[in-house]
Amino acid sequence: MTPPRKGPATIPLRVVATGPDEGIEQSLFEVRKKIYPRSVTGWFATWRWAMVWLTQVVFYGLPWVEWNGRQSVLFDLAARKFYIFGLVFWPQDFIYLTALLVISALSLFLFTAIAGRLWCGYACPQTVYTEIFLWVERMVEGDRAARTRLDEAPPSPRKLGLKSAKHFIWIAIALWTGFTFVGYFTPIQTLSGLVATFSLGPWEVFWILFYSFATYGNAGFMREQVCKYMCPYARFQSVMFDRDTLVITYDTERGEPKGSRSKKADYKSKGLGDCVDCEVCVQVCPTGIDIRDGLQYECIGCAACIDGCDQIMDKMGYPRGLIRYSTENALREHVSGWRVIGRALRPRTLAYLGVLCGVIALAGTALWLRVPLKVDVIRDRGMLVREVEGGEIENVYRLVVSNADEESRKFRISVSGLPGIHVASDGGIEVGAASTRAFPVRVRMPRDGTMDGSHPIRFRIESVDRDGVEVDEKTTFLVRGESR
Repeated sequence: MTPPRKGPATIPLRVVATGPDEGIEQSLFEVRKKIYPRSVTGWFATWRWAMVWLTQVVFYGLPWVEWNGRQSVLFDLAARKFYIFGLVFWPQDFIYLTALLVISALSLFLFTAIAGRLWCGYACPQTVYTEIFLWVERMVEGDRAARTRLDEAPPSPRKLGLKSAKHFIWIAIALWTGFTFVGYFTPIQTLSGLVATFSLGPWEVFWILFYSFATYGNAGFMREQVCKYMCPYARFQSVMFDRDTLVITYDTERGEPKGSRSKKADYKSKGLGDCVDCEVCVQVCPTGIDIRDGLQYECIGCAACIDGCDQIMDKMGYPRGLIRYSTENALREHVSGWRVIGRALRPRTLAYLGVLCGVIALAGTALWLRVPLKVDVIRDRGMLVREVEGGEIENVYRLVVSNADEESRKFRISVSGLPGIHVASDGGIEVGAASTRAFPVRVRMPRDGTMDGSHPIRFRIESVDRDGVEVDEKTTFLVRGESR
């Protein structure tokens, strides 16, 4: 499907064979050739920057939003509590994280089957921060030609000044990104005070610097290398593609044979296609590929080549769409417009969509019906069973009660399952907002000829001041003939 094309520069190794055989040149590895993406404007570029603004406003702003007197989104690992607006999750709520991961995976499968690497081209952090760092680079050093000349120029005070200014801004953005990331795990206002007084703990310092270094290195230097060699998605995306997947395509039938010409030239009489071989599509590509060579795994679906090509088509007075979103079947059958998009609703995508909606519905229902109360019943191993005054049999338990509400709650404890069984200790307890407390509970029942052994019973813990908040927990009650 993809014709051969020239790859990056390589370092050859000459292996000299013994005997009459001649030496053989073999490439051991590819040497990266720095890419200078050209700036481009257009419909898709606007969408990319809209996603940059949206993702970064959410990322940088969310930790500063307060909810019920606390940080709206906080993953407090030390206290093992995870706050997401009005919800408080505990380690026992791991099932919700599992549901979130399943939803994310199914969404990725669905979007990829419909329109390829939409996530990579518009919302992936690597793409977003590369766009930000490239914008800084353009503002400081100039566009593509100016940056190329600057890098090729000999050292000078001007070059040192521009490079220093660029890296200073990059490092500032990276440090703020690392600080914000840690602010999701340590309350960001507390973290700000620790930074201001130079009293950060070793773990906060490590993660701020680690995440800052990762942002600085990936977005400032590695860029397309992350997408081409480090990201596994580039390798298995083709499994989710089919002939009706919307991908960025070059219309070979319309564009070939390509060749330069003047705007007023009658290129049809010369046997040329619409492609003027300006290579703007290559110059604007952040991974440095030539989309005219066909679909390649390095393509992240950012559509910069579409905007660049459309600008050239406008200047030449040719119809837009030489490079466009289309499908393999649509190109072969000469289908365009909404008929191409309509083919996205095929059995494969409908199956993904159905499963995705089902998982979202189940997870949403479970979250809606979630009881903000968790109880663990632990038997007191030091005193399994004893006979007390009045001939009653007593077992002692330890109830660990977790209140996931943002308000302090009072609870009532009762027990059932055996004749005459009751709670001998105080049946009323109180647990603070989003906290856990442990309570010893003594349970008694009359002997009344009950057979020795283990008998199932059930604890009920219910809120006194909020209807519907109640939990039943099973346990056992031990009865022994000689229990004194």
